[in-house]
Amino acid sequence: MQSNNTLAPPDPAPLSPGDLLDEREAAAILSASVQTLRNWRWRGDGPRWRKLGQRMVRYHRADLAAFIEGKAGAA
Repeated sequence: MQSNNTLAPPDPAPLSPGDLLDEREAAAILSASVQTLRNWRWRGDGPRWRKLGQRMVRYHRADLAAFIEGKAGAA
């Protein structure tokens, strides 16, 4: 018999492989250079980004869309 725990948070939507983009892909979507993205990260500007491990930087598609719409800032 399964118990339904209504206090448990809902499972987050799983990430699809195409949801996280590298610098080149994000730069292409934003019509910016990779160096511009790096400058934005250094200044704390630009779209939200995630650092995976020591060096890997990725951008989520939804964060890029929000940045384009002017609704989201830096991480």
